[in-house]
Amino acid sequence: MITAIFDLDGTLADTLADLADATNHGLKEMGLPVHPYDSYRYFVGNGVQKLCYRALPEDRKQDTDRLLELFTEYYNEHFLDKTKLYPGISDMLRQLSDNGVTLAIATNKPQDIARKIAAGIMSEFNFVKVLGGCAERPKKPDTAIIREILSDLPEQEEVYMIGDSSVDVQTGINSGLHTIGCVWGFRGRQELEEAGAEYIAEKAGDIAEHILKGE
Repeated sequence: MITAIFDLDGTLADTLADLADATNHGLKEMGLPVHPYDSYRYFVGNGVQKLCYRALPEDRKQDTDRLLELFTEYYNEHFLDKTKLYPGISDMLRQLSDNGVTLAIATNKPQDIARKIAAGIMSEFNFVKVLGGCAERPKKPDTAIIREILSDLPEQEEVYMIGDSSVDVQTGINSGLHTIGCVWGFRGRQELEEAGAEYIAEKAGDIAEHILKGE
């Protein structure tokens, strides 16, 4: 059996605008300066608390919990306003599924929201598990989320970790998995190469081609 474990934000779905809008909403409420969307490419990746910490001015880092509260309030109502799948993702997931590849999601996004997004824009696909950030489990690049995904599956011949950032690549390396980096995401090719991704996908279809060929 082959299993493909996907990151969510920046890999399957372009969530950046909704994440930025929610954070900027909180910053405005606190009377603090907001950031352009592009800045959020480097704020995300390690969970929403770290996102809020990074978005705050240096002299206001102590207000992370307050910004997180405002972010969560807003994001819970607006997480699908602008979020959409990247081009070719549906076809790629369908090709993998049709060829018997087991699909799963491992993200640092809060687990309840991750599951709602998967249900909202990828309901046609059967993900065996959609796991995200929660109090019971450390965040990626810790291997706990991968172990939990694989724990209920039969022995796998090949397991791939697919993502757009060094966090995803490091998670895969830490877990002894094959790693695929996605250049269309939030961080880009250089970070993926420097992190040691085994394979770099230029477009969604490259993922299916690589996995199904077993390269």
